[in-house]
Amino acid sequence: MPDSQNTPNLFAAREPVFPRRVTGYFRNLKWVIMAVTLGIYYLVPWIRWDRGPNLPDQAVLVDMASRRFFFFWIEIWPHEFYFVAGLLIMAGLGLFLFTSALGRVWCGYACPQTVWTDLFILVERWVEGDRNARLRLHRQKKWDFRKVRLRTTKTILWILIGLATGGAWVFYFADAPTLLVQLVTGQAHPIAYSSMAILTATTVFFGGYAREQICIYACPWPRIQAAMMDEDTLTVAYRDWRGEPRGKLKKAENAPPQGDCIDCMACVNVCPMGIDIRDGQQMECITCALCIDACDDVMDKVGKSRGLIDYVALSDEPHERAGNPPKPTWKHILRTRTLIYTALWSLVGVLLIVALFMRSAFDVTVAPVRNPTFVTLSDGAIRNTYEIRLRNKHGDMRPFEISIKGDTALQVSLEGNQDDTVLVPADATQLQRVYVVAPKGSEAALDSLTDLRFWIQDTTTGDRVHKDTVFHGKGE
Repeated sequence: MPDSQNTPNLFAAREPVFPRRVTGYFRNLKWVIMAVTLGIYYLVPWIRWDRGPNLPDQAVLVDMASRRFFFFWIEIWPHEFYFVAGLLIMAGLGLFLFTSALGRVWCGYACPQTVWTDLFILVERWVEGDRNARLRLHRQKKWDFRKVRLRTTKTILWILIGLATGGAWVFYFADAPTLLVQLVTGQAHPIAYSSMAILTATTVFFGGYAREQICIYACPWPRIQAAMMDEDTLTVAYRDWRGEPRGKLKKAENAPPQGDCIDCMACVNVCPMGIDIRDGQQMECITCALCIDACDDVMDKVGKSRGLIDYVALSDEPHERAGNPPKPTWKHILRTRTLIYTALWSLVGVLLIVALFMRSAFDVTVAPVRNPTFVTLSDGAIRNTYEIRLRNKHGDMRPFEISIKGDTALQVSLEGNQDDTVLVPADATQLQRVYVVAPKGSEAALDSLTDLRFWIQDTTTGDRVHKDTVFHGKGE
């Protein structure tokens, strides 16, 4: 039996991280991005967009019942899912581009986990105080009235944020004002309540309690990002060639030489991941750059130049160790890898825009009825049956004229219609059965297969589309 006392512990309990408040350029940038992203998420479902009497007037709506996605003036139908796939490809290429240029900049500024964690830490700091006050409260073993009051207040505020987050999410799938009334009055569908409950719980857990654990263990991106980075990628790093040997600030004339780092731990105290950037690049670092703000503030106070911790590339080290000034940022960003990612990203975007403007306002599918492939009528004529599915994307009812091109002897008729015109309701799909007849003795009746083209025209706008198929004869 192995000695249990010498068995290594494969699990380390979480040490709570209480980042200190910091001010500076990157912290202000994160506040702006947080306000913009949260504003978009919470407010977009309430933007109205007039599409006519037969369509929803919500600007952004995932209409599961009608199987469509509305985005302002754009309407995506199920068969047009390639638009969504294209956007996902653009998102992936964009993530590769930003990671190649600036490391985990997405994680540090715009990732939902980071944004909501910042918001939860802001609430925690507002209720319990800054880092030292929160540390004292955490280490306090006795749950007196003050600790219960602070923790309860913080938890209630977190739950309200989680509830607003879950509520905003379900508003993207139904008319927001109507759903809000139903939620308040208890008339909403159980799926809406269960979705809100799940999202509330996960938001509170991820942003309030798990925090850095999600970035370290749950998110796969820290383990993938290395493939997107190279020696010219800018990422948050410590200029050890300038900062070492570190030590407390000494102004005596006979003091031994030391680097610019005074070992104040400011960079560690403000890090939301609880790491020391001076130990080198680490998987836990999300490049939020708060340590840059903290270090620059200290450098200003001790009269040293900023940039001890900065966005630095690996290739900068030998260049700066030789006494040269830092390379311009654009030389790191504009290089072959980032230009290729930019070109691919732009190509996909251009193709999506072209496809968006080229798509027709109505769609047609033609399916021959195979059982039987043809019918011989009493007068010897041969009849084929086709099912034509017409999809009218307009906001009003439209008449569509159906005609054929092929053997001039072929005759077309529509089931249930006196003429060759079909009325399709607004924003709807209609299935129309069509009969094509070849008279006895005609070339199409005698041949086994005859090429046939259906033409469908919107008589209101004059737009036309065609679908090719075949006519089945007796094959004599």
